[in-house]
Amino acid sequence: MTPSNLLEEKAFLSSLKNKDYLRKKINISLELALTSIGLVVTLAASAFLFRDIWNIFQLGLAEGNWKRILEQLVFATVVFFLIYGNVLYQLTRIGYFLRLRKFKPTPTQDLSSLYRKDAPELTLLLPSYKEEIKVIEQSILSSALQEYPHKKVVLLIDNPPFPTDPSDLELLQNARALPIQLQEMLNIPHSFCYAKYQEFINRVEKSSFNYSLEKSHLIDTFSFVTKWFNDQAKNYEIKDHTDQLFVDKIYFSFVHKYTQLAKEIDLEDIDNPEYNREEKFILEYEKLICLFDAELTSFERKRYANLSHEPNKAMNLNSYIGLMGKYYIEVKRKNKVYLEAVDEALGEIEIPQTKYLITLDADSILTPDYALRLVDLMEKPEFAKVAVIQTPYSAVPDPKKLIERISGATTDMQYIIHQGFTQFNATFWVGANALLRTKALDDIKIKFNHHGFKLYKFIQDRTVIEDTESSIDLVVKDWKLFNYPERLSYSATPADFGSLLIQRRRWANGGLIIFPKAVSSLLKWPWSFKKLTESFFRFHYLVSIAAVNIGLPILLVYPFNDNLLNIWLPLTSLPYYFFYGRDLILTGYKFVDLLRVYSLNLILIPINLGGVFKSIQQMFTGQTIPFKRTPKVTGRTGAPAGYILAEYFILIFCFANAAFDLLHTRWLHAFFAVLNGSFIFYGMTKFIGFRDGLNDLFPVTEESKDSPQLRPVTIKANRRNRLRTVSNRLTPRTTPIIKSEEFS
Repeated sequence: MTPSNLLEEKAFLSSLKNKDYLRKKINISLELALTSIGLVVTLAASAFLFRDIWNIFQLGLAEGNWKRILEQLVFATVVFFLIYGNVLYQLTRIGYFLRLRKFKPTPTQDLSSLYRKDAPELTLLLPSYKEEIKVIEQSILSSALQEYPHKKVVLLIDNPPFPTDPSDLELLQNARALPIQLQEMLNIPHSFCYAKYQEFINRVEKSSFNYSLEKSHLIDTFSFVTKWFNDQAKNYEIKDHTDQLFVDKIYFSFVHKYTQLAKEIDLEDIDNPEYNREEKFILEYEKLICLFDAELTSFERKRYANLSHEPNKAMNLNSYIGLMGKYYIEVKRKNKVYLEAVDEALGEIEIPQTKYLITLDADSILTPDYALRLVDLMEKPEFAKVAVIQTPYSAVPDPKKLIERISGATTDMQYIIHQGFTQFNATFWVGANALLRTKALDDIKIKFNHHGFKLYKFIQDRTVIEDTESSIDLVVKDWKLFNYPERLSYSATPADFGSLLIQRRRWANGGLIIFPKAVSSLLKWPWSFKKLTESFFRFHYLVSIAAVNIGLPILLVYPFNDNLLNIWLPLTSLPYYFFYGRDLILTGYKFVDLLRVYSLNLILIPINLGGVFKSIQQMFTGQTIPFKRTPKVTGRTGAPAGYILAEYFILIFCFANAAFDLLHTRWLHAFFAVLNGSFIFYGMTKFIGFRDGLNDLFPVTEESKDSPQLRPVTIKANRRNRLRTVSNRLTPRTTPIIKSEEFS
């Protein structure tokens, strides 16, 4: 990849063609009006539908026909939950557009105030488990290149610390070395910019501020930074759409920014008295220094016997958060290593306390202004009780595989729903990325015993959807959560059915377990209309996966009376599908993708039910369900044979049921069965693949299909494995930090 300046500009501009409604010309008043009309149609059709159900129910009572009565109750319950989700989607759509209409992003120049005062300290935590190095590298660099002063970026390596498998050992060694190598890489532009800043200060102190001279020096500095980012982009190997997004959103965004800044300063009118040029130049130098000023390090909780080794992301984060604000030394006892807190004078390792934390999954990418914009809001008085602020992640655009694009489309539609939740004070923490207030985490921490050691949980690990339960815990303590209405974060979508299965099964597991806690907290006295509306959205979020994925098979399987399948039923869902398709188009997809989304949702029914049944199992047994991470690997992830068999069973049953319905002249139900069978057949063909499905049914090896083989990416040999000391820092480091080589 060797882009010219023209190609760089073109690439950057293409990256701006994103999914964000805020950056598109959308008639918000029209969308609000259309959605309101759709909501009225849905509610009216629902009223007529339930009127007919009630009439048939009364007829069953009069005749004493208990079969018909039970049929009506089941049908009414299933339809109620489908309409519940329909209405909720339209309400959240209205809420999102209401928020967009009044939202005004803080102007970029006003964000500079964080550079002119003591910015709150910020730590970015990246939990990682057996990730490919390129995946981690993108997340670390998108964190380290945040336009925020004095960042601390910690890679929380959760790989087994003493692996015997050679590929696992290589992954671990590469993960330990990566923060050091990236630190060296960032030290080069940081040292250059700091030296230029010192030269500027020395010149100004020795003589008066010479605008023409200093303008030339600042433009030269911008040119160096532009060339540095451009070189990184040129040398970056682009293999897929995630690589392209990373280069566009990180490297090319800075190429564009500093090219434009240089032009603006060069063309600036020398007689323009709007601001103090000397102060402006100081600020620009400080921004450059802070851009590259990041402390990169790693931490491995599993090396220490006195920290939790529970195999889930929540405890990986909890282990580090529980250590913050103290000094430590390593102590060896009986061939085990312990981390013990000591006084500052004796401390060899410092884990500093910071006001804010950003948690970021290892397959996620943040735009450079993420931290600056979110911290700016959190520092405002009206946000003092906000514990979590985030931008629900978007799918990485332009994937090559259909399953990535369509599953990504469902993710992007969930973004709209989550943004609407905030309008109704029903925000849920979505764990791929979030800015957390440390004080709020202290409010919900609980103490627990681990082999005689007292540890703390800040983020619950009772379920595999730890962020959802922690959201309820924060609400109980009167904290708020907030979704920032811009797309500032992106996460990879599973590239095959096996990976998607693991992700969606995990998402479906836990809502029923958390539901009683949500009910007790949201319905406690005193009641209010605001609390009841909040409950309307929170309850659906927790139970919808279970209700819909149990209800849909009932509609597929049971031959309900055709009198129930009247015109009112499709009318209740018509507005939902219209707006879903409309939002797909506005987000950059095609209307035909609506049909593909429906097909994908049908073949995900067995997977979602698997997660729901795991929740029910945990409710009865009390045993925590093991956390399954979504694989992020180069090769294909196989699917368990049981789920593939379930797909074949549903497919065969739909067409067999249709034939049976035709024999008994149940025309509508037969049509419904054929239609859904056709969608399932399409989904199995396009999203699973019959050949891959057969390979999963009859595997040729003994390898576990839930544990894909990882293919490590070897780091370039020309990168040194030692952290180079940089003496010139805007803020010199006076305390030791944890370095990766301490754990090698």
